Amino acid sequence: MSIPANLKYTKDHEWVSLEGDIATVGITHFAQKELGDIVYVEVETLDQSLDKDEVFGTVEAVKTVSDLFLPLSGEIIAFNDTLENTPESVNADPYGDGWMIKVKISNPSEIEELLSSEAYKELIGA
Repeated sequence: MSIPANLKYTKDHEWVSLEGDIATVGITHFAQKELGDIVYVEVETLDQSLDKDEVFGTVEAVKTVSDLFLPLSGEIIAFNDTLENTPESVNADPYGDGWMIKVKISNPSEIEELLSSEAYKELIGA
């Protein structure tokens, strides 16, 4: 199972890539595998500021709908709108083309609360 070492993770199975004060967020390989075939990704929080752990959207698979939780407080500045036509990118490439949002981080100290790849591997038993 792919768990890139250069990313940070949450207990809710989101991954975070950091570039300065911008975080790119998606769901992990483990999460997409558990959900199954993803058919829809909805993010209605673009241009909104949310707190850490607030719901920023949902991901719909064939048999379930799951909330997406914001890993860091901040303003949602971008949505991967290619997911509107190709939500299956989340299954095919969760750490690349399947990214979901970009967030302008408002509280950098929260980064310390994210999991390393090793801690995430322990969480999921990988």
